[in-house]
Amino acid sequence: MLRVISDALSAADARYVTLLGMVNLSAAFDCVDHPLLLERLQRTFGLTDDALRWMTSFVTGRTQQVVYNGQLSPIELLRYGVPQGSVLGPVLFSLYTADVSQIATNHGLSQHQYADDCQVQVQDAALAATRLSSCITDIVAWMSSSRLRLNPSKTVVIWLGSRQQVGKIDVHAVPILDASVSTVNTACDLGVVLDSELTVSA
Repeated sequence: MLRVISDALSAADARYVTLLGMVNLSAAFDCVDHPLLLERLQRTFGLTDDALRWMTSFVTGRTQQVVYNGQLSPIELLRYGVPQGSVLGPVLFSLYTADVSQIATNHGLSQHQYADDCQVQVQDAALAATRLSSCITDIVAWMSSSRLRLNPSKTVVIWLGSRQQVGKIDVHAVPILDASVSTVNTACDLGVVLDSELTVSA
């Protein structure tokens, strides 16, 4: 969060505006594909032998059962997801989605992520909306191949900068997939309320 604000303030000091997109995933932790996760841990991060076996043991072979109206469901094997509330759950999700950072870099955007909260930002008023839209399109394509899904209705876009610079912006919506996401004046990011003028007092 501090990095996101720091980058936007530095850009504002240089008379640039920042377009920040807060990408929201649907049931992100529950959708992690176990074979894909283990393959990425091995191929990208070099886990082998005991370390890989420990991770395999941690995510596979788990079961769940629910109670509804006093009745127990059958026990079902969990084929997807990482345990929520565990220390390793957010770490494994971050490793699973590490490729998103490279996608943002390929588009010349900065990316910050905390577990399943992902932000991408660009400081280029003239082409910001187009570049952000293109980047998110590629992120969504990658997500589809990883069994993850963007939630466009909860994805937020906000301009950040000085009052004078933000006032000059005439782009008030960004195309995200088949929708047009309107920019907002305030947004909550990891519990911190951001406003377009970076006062952080909203």
